[in-house]
Amino acid sequence: MKIETKYHGVMEVAEQDIVTFANGIPGFNEEKQFTVIPFSEDGMFQILQSANTPELGFVITNPFAFFPDYDFKLEDQTVEALELNAPDDVEVFTVLTVQEPFTRTTANLQAPVVINRRENLGKQVILTGSSYLTKHKLFQEVEAK
Repeated sequence: MKIETKYHGVMEVAEQDIVTFANGIPGFNEEKQFTVIPFSEDGMFQILQSANTPELGFVITNPFAFFPDYDFKLEDQTVEALELNAPDDVEVFTVLTVQEPFTRTTANLQAPVVINRRENLGKQVILTGSSYLTKHKLFQEVEAK
C-alpha cells in the first residue's frame, strides 16, 4: 500500500508492516495505524509514521542504545493487550523531541512505545511511579575546556 509520509514523501509499505495501536497513542487517539520506517542511514533513528495522516510522524529510537540501564516492567493488562508471549516479540522505542542543534535532543523515557512485532500490535505505555521523565537528554553534554 502507498502512504504519504512526513519526511520521505510517498512510500510503498507492506500490509504486514502496519502496526495497530488499538487505542491510538496519547494525544492522537483516533490514529490507530502506524509503520516504523528508517530515518537515518545508520539505523539509529526511525519514524513512527501514521498510515493515514502524512504530517504525523514521530522521530523514535531504541532507548537502550542511549540509556543502557533503562528498565521497566509492563503491567499484565498491557502484556495481554499486546499479546506478548516471548521476549523476542517485543520491540521498544522512545519518542524524541528533536532540538537544534541535534545534540540537545531529548527522549521521552516515561512513555515508551512497545510493539509486538509478531502480531503487529503497539501501545505507547505511560510508566507510573517511575523516576523516568518526558525529557531525558539523549547526548551527554561535552565539558567545555
